[in-house]
Amino acid sequence: MPFYDYQCSRCGFKKEVLRKVSEPNLGTCPACGEETFAKQLSAPSFQMTGVDNATVSSTCATGCACH
Repeated sequence: MPFYDYQCSRCGFKKEVLRKVSEPNLGTCPACGEETFAKQLSAPSFQMTGVDNATVSSTCATGCACH
């Protein structure tokens, strides 16, 4: 389950919430009770690991230009 950042546009209250992707968005602000609590756009909190793209050849073994 991912974490989502929520913020109230009325009072400015912020909270990070663990929710299922399939659950509906929260609407009621827990601080002021108004229906102005909205999900914020945020950067993902994970990092991909593995091959460093800077060291990958511009063509793979079969000759395609997939990198």
